Amino acid sequence: MTRSSLLPRAAARPAEPVDWLALAEGVAAALLPDAAARDRAGASPRRELELLREAGLLELLYPVELGGGGGSFTDALLAVRAIGRADASIAQLLAYHYLHLTNAVWRASAQQAAQLTRAAVAGRWFWGGASNPRDPESQLVPAADGFRLSGRKTFASNAALADRITLRAQLGDGFAVIVVPGDRAGVTHGNDWDAFGQRLSESGTITFEDVAVARDEVLGDASAPPPARTSLVVPFHQLLIVNFYIGTAEGALAEANRYIREVSRPWQASGVEKASLDPYILEHYGNLDVELRASVALADVAAQRFETASARGNDLAQDQRNLAAAAIYAAKVHSGRTALEVTSRIFELMGARATAGAYGYDRFWRNIRTHTLHDPVVYKSREVGNYALNGTITPTPLYS
Repeated sequence: MTRSSLLPRAAARPAEPVDWLALAEGVAAALLPDAAARDRAGASPRRELELLREAGLLELLYPVELGGGGGSFTDALLAVRAIGRADASIAQLLAYHYLHLTNAVWRASAQQAAQLTRAAVAGRWFWGGASNPRDPESQLVPAADGFRLSGRKTFASNAALADRITLRAQLGDGFAVIVVPGDRAGVTHGNDWDAFGQRLSESGTITFEDVAVARDEVLGDASAPPPARTSLVVPFHQLLIVNFYIGTAEGALAEANRYIREVSRPWQASGVEKASLDPYILEHYGNLDVELRASVALADVAAQRFETASARGNDLAQDQRNLAAAAIYAAKVHSGRTALEVTSRIFELMGARATAGAYGYDRFWRNIRTHTLHDPVVYKSREVGNYALNGTITPTPLYS
C-alpha cells in the first residue's frame, strides 16, 4: 500500500503498524445494532463522534512525527467505506473530517501546517467546513487586529460539532481559506438540517456575524496562486463520497442477504423450499453483487491514482491531476448509480414484510438518495466523457 501523508514524512514509523480497517470495523460493529433507531431519533451524533474519536480514527491522516497515526489516504477511504456499511451519516462525518483537515493543511504554510497538526492531535480535533459554492461568498475584511468574517452558508457539514471549521471567503479581489473554532463568538449554527436522509450528518446552516479572524488563521499566502496539490481537494472529496456510497450499498446488500436467508419465504410458484434458492432472487441478487463489485474495483483504481498524484505534492502537473480526477469521477458516477439501485432493489428480493418500520431498511435508500443530490451525477459523467474524448476536465471551482 502506498504510504502518503498530509505533510512530508520523516523516517519515524510506528513500532507496530495500525490496522485502521479493523478499528473502523470495530466502530461499525458498535453502530450497526441501533442504526435504525438512531436514524429515527435524528439526534445530534455526539456519542457517535466519540466512538470515532476514541478509536483514533480522527488522527489517522496526521504524520507520526507530529503525533498522528501515520495512515495513508487509502486507509482513510477504507475506514469511511467500513463505517458506511453500518451508518452512512457517520461515514459522512468521518469523510468530511478528512476532507476539511486535508484542505486546511494543504493550503497552509509549512509552519502553519505543523502547528495546526500538533494542536489537532493534542486536542483530538474534529473538523468541519462551510464553503458551499452555490451560496454567496462569505466576506473577509481587514481589521486592526486581523480580519472580520461575515456570511451565511447552507450545508455546513460537520460544522455544528467541529472543533475547527475550514472555509473559503472573499478577500479583496481574491479569496482566502481560513480556519476558525466552531464555537467562536459570532458563529451561529442553525441546527436546521431536516432532510429525509443523512439525518445524523450535521449538515445544517451556519452564520458568521463579524467573527474575529487572526492573521495566522488565514492559511498560506492569500495573494499567491494556491499550491498545486490543492487542485486535488475536490477529487479527494468525491473519492471520499464514493467510498461511503459503496459502504452503504454493501451494508444494504448484507442486510438483504441475512433477511433472505433467515426471514423471507419462497413464492408459492417458485418450486423451492427456501427464498435463497429462488432462481429470480438469485439472478437479481447476483446482478446487484456484480455492479457493486464493479464499483469497488473502480474505487480502488481511483484510490491508487489519487495516491500517486498526491505523492507528487506541489510538483503535481495538471495532466497528472486530471488523470486521477477522471478515474475518481468515473468511480463517482458508477458508485452513485449502483448504490441507488442496490438500496432500492433489495426490497424486491426481501419481500413486503421487509418494509416494516422496525427494520428501518429504507434508511439505506434515503441516505443515498439524499446525498447523491449533492452535485448532479450528469456533470461528473460529462467530465468522464470530456477526459476520454478531449483529455481535459472542465475547470469548475469547488466541483471539478
